[in-house]
Amino acid sequence: MRKDDTTLIEDVIEELKADPAIDSSRVEFAAHDGVVTLNGTVPTYWQKVEAERSVWRILGVKALANELHVDIPGTHMRDDTDIAGNAIMILRSHSDLPDAIKVTVKDGFITLTGKVDWHFPRTIASSAVRHLHGVKGVLNNIELNSAPRASDVRNRIKLELMRTLDQEVNRIDIETSDCGVTLSGKVQSSAEAASARRAAWAVPGVRNVKDLLTIA
Repeated sequence: MRKDDTTLIEDVIEELKADPAIDSSRVEFAAHDGVVTLNGTVPTYWQKVEAERSVWRILGVKALANELHVDIPGTHMRDDTDIAGNAIMILRSHSDLPDAIKVTVKDGFITLTGKVDWHFPRTIASSAVRHLHGVKGVLNNIELNSAPRASDVRNRIKLELMRTLDQEVNRIDIETSDCGVTLSGKVQSSAEAASARRAAWAVPGVRNVKDLLTIA
């Protein structure tokens, strides 16, 4: 859906205003040919992430430049040692996160490192620490131990589809490259496509899934 720049900016402003979790009073907006730019400041890193999600929900957005800075209020300012201690504590409180994940904090920016078998812990770890007071940004450098094999992905999808939808996987083409999986071909429903994506993510070593599936 194509919108003119003025309409797109109006929609972005209204979307952020409608989200009670985001303080957009110091956010500036711009749009050009479907590319939205956010400038200004927000009081927490989590709000910066949430603002990005809100913009992507709007029809007509083709690209987003999130130039927002995190300007932490004085009452929420914390030194790097405090942030690191709280980050470690919250990561250890998740029983599904391995101890292999390490935390480094510099000037309020958290860097996560280590190696895991699944993509799931990478996502959970990043999400867990972005809500902490005093955090200005999160860099997720957690690596996967090994790249996925196409045969493993195919078997996982086959089992998932047969278990949940009683469907075969023969119509789905699977390609693997580095730590990514590309799914293409035809499926019978959006539920079948969702099951295929979910199964691909469940394979050890998968970092991203590109969905090129079409619904017949």
